[in-house]
Amino acid sequence: MKKPRVLVAMSGGVDSSVAAALLVEQGYDVVGAMMKFWSDEELATSCNDESSCCTPTAALEAGWVARQLGIPFELLDYRETFAERIVAPFLAGYAAGRTPNPCVWCNTDVKFDALLEHARAIGAEYVATGHYVRRLEGPADVELWRGGDAAKDQTYFLWGTPRAALPHLLFPVGHLQKPAVRRLAEARGLITAQKPESQNICFVRGSLRDFLAEHIPSEPGPLVDLESGEVIGEHAGARFYTVGQRKGLGLWKSHLERYVVEVRPETNEVVVGPRAAVEWWGLEAAGLNLLLDPDDLPERVEAMVRYRTRPVGARVLELEPGAGRFRLRFERPQFAVTPGQSVALYAGDRLLGGGFIERARENALARAG
Repeated sequence: MKKPRVLVAMSGGVDSSVAAALLVEQGYDVVGAMMKFWSDEELATSCNDESSCCTPTAALEAGWVARQLGIPFELLDYRETFAERIVAPFLAGYAAGRTPNPCVWCNTDVKFDALLEHARAIGAEYVATGHYVRRLEGPADVELWRGGDAAKDQTYFLWGTPRAALPHLLFPVGHLQKPAVRRLAEARGLITAQKPESQNICFVRGSLRDFLAEHIPSEPGPLVDLESGEVIGEHAGARFYTVGQRKGLGLWKSHLERYVVEVRPETNEVVVGPRAAVEWWGLEAAGLNLLLDPDDLPERVEAMVRYRTRPVGARVLELEPGAGRFRLRFERPQFAVTPGQSVALYAGDRLLGGGFIERARENALARAG
């Protein structure tokens, strides 16, 4: 008996290629799709970089894999959706002195919202991706758990997944190690078997600084020392800096060890200080999304405030589901708790949800003083 239809989000990389292959072999009715984000003007100059995903070249490769697997392939025009939901907020975040996380928005608002709507329109029961995350049937609901490859785990970017979407998502490679995924691709003769990892933000051509300079006006300004209030250097443009940054600050006394503590775009100032000034004991977050009932969220959780950092124990001091806000206090201070970035909440390997960091609270420098 044929299994349900699945729409596989294919990025042109090895992970989504193997995801599609495994689903075909498991008997699902598979349809491959890539979301087109680039403009026609970018076809010649854009992201035809092997280290980027979802590019014109990647679309060709995804189509070739679909033909290898004998499945239909769609190239879906999501340019308007992507511009409105991803690129515009990304630029607005940097203009406001924040450091946004577009991959979270892409998963939340595009893959597991707009693409899921399209899947339903073509009679697909599921959307599948090549994310390294495990989908487990819990006692009450579908749950998301860390991927089988700790080095590739992508749950940090999936905290915003709509809870209602969970039963309709599949992650065929989530339990595997990356080398095993490549071996599966090679065994099946997939052309993406040895394709390099995607490293770049897919809509940024060239360097991030050049991209920001193209879209956000900026000018040099003062580097202000947190403790003395003195101007101790000149920055190249406040919007180019992020909390915790140490290199490229433009200090007049280069022997000083200083980190970015705060970005003030309204006055074009970048505030810098010692490392203790960017080690924080807590945070406030907005945009709360929980993958369980609020009453079931434990008072003690584990929190990740940056990708590929170790989670730290934290206590939930305030939780306002109606307002989408919460406050955490860490068991030990965390480096560079950055407004605009994500905080993902866990219980062991299970992803519980998360939010966007609004502000850090109580730095180690102030506490020591």
